[in-house]
Amino acid sequence: MAENFIVTTARRPDVANENFARELAVELGGQFVAREDFSFDVLRKIHGVENILLVKKNSLAVVTAAGEFFFHPNTAHLRIKNLRGGEGDRLINALKISAGAKVLDCTLGLGSDALVAAYVVGSSGRVVATEVNPLVAEIVRHGMKNFSADTQPVVEAMRRVEVVTADCADYLRTCADNSFDAVYFDPMFRRPVEKSSGINPIRPLADDRALTVDVVQEACRVACRRVVMKEHSGSAEFARLGFSVVEGGRYSSVAFGVIDIN
Repeated sequence: MAENFIVTTARRPDVANENFARELAVELGGQFVAREDFSFDVLRKIHGVENILLVKKNSLAVVTAAGEFFFHPNTAHLRIKNLRGGEGDRLINALKISAGAKVLDCTLGLGSDALVAAYVVGSSGRVVATEVNPLVAEIVRHGMKNFSADTQPVVEAMRRVEVVTADCADYLRTCADNSFDAVYFDPMFRRPVEKSSGINPIRPLADDRALTVDVVQEACRVACRRVVMKEHSGSAEFARLGFSVVEGGRYSSVAFGVIDIN
C-alpha cells in the first residue's frame, strides 16, 4: 500500500541520519534519495512519487500532499490523564479490559487507542496493533519506541505497544483461538465525523477498504471476551457486520458496537 514513495532526510543531515534513512529504504522497499536543497514538491516531480518518508534528527515523518504526518500521543495523553484521575474512557468501557488483559487493535492509525489500552492493561498485559500501510506502521512504531513525554506512565505504555505491519485479516488468521481478551476495529478512522487538520495528512495513507463479515468472524474466533467496533452513531455497519449491541451516548456522534463472546 506504500509503493509510491521515496526516503530522504532533512537538509544537511549528519552521517547517522543518512545511514538510518538508507537502512529504512531497504527495509521498506523504497528508494533513498539525497535531499540536497530540493523542496518536497520538486522531489515528488523528479521521482514521480506521492509520499516522502522524512528522516529527521530525532523523529520520522511522512510528507503527503495533505501535509506532514508524524507521531504524537495527542489525545491519548489527555485520556490517560483522565483515567489516572479516576474518570472513565468510552473505549476502555466498551472493551471491558483491565490490568493483565490482552488486546488486539486491528486499526492502528495514529496509535492513540492502542496507547490508552496499553496504559490500562499495564506491564502484565499485552497490546498488539496491526497497520497495513508500512509507512504509517514505521512512523508509529518509531514514535512509540522513542518519543519522550513528561509523564512516565505514558512513556511506559508507549514502549509496550507492539506494532505489526500486516493486513489485520492476515494477522488474525495466524492467531490461535481465544488468544486475545478483546479485538478492536476502528473503520470510521477513514471517514471522520468532521475534518481535523491534525489527522488530514494521514488520510492519503489510510486503508479505505470496508470491514468484512469474514474478518469480524475471525475476530470472534480470536477473542475470548469481546469484539468491539467504533463507528458513527446510527451506522448501518453495526447490523451488517453482526454487532447487535451498540454502546454510546444518546447525543454522541460515535458509538461502539459490541459482540460478547460466550
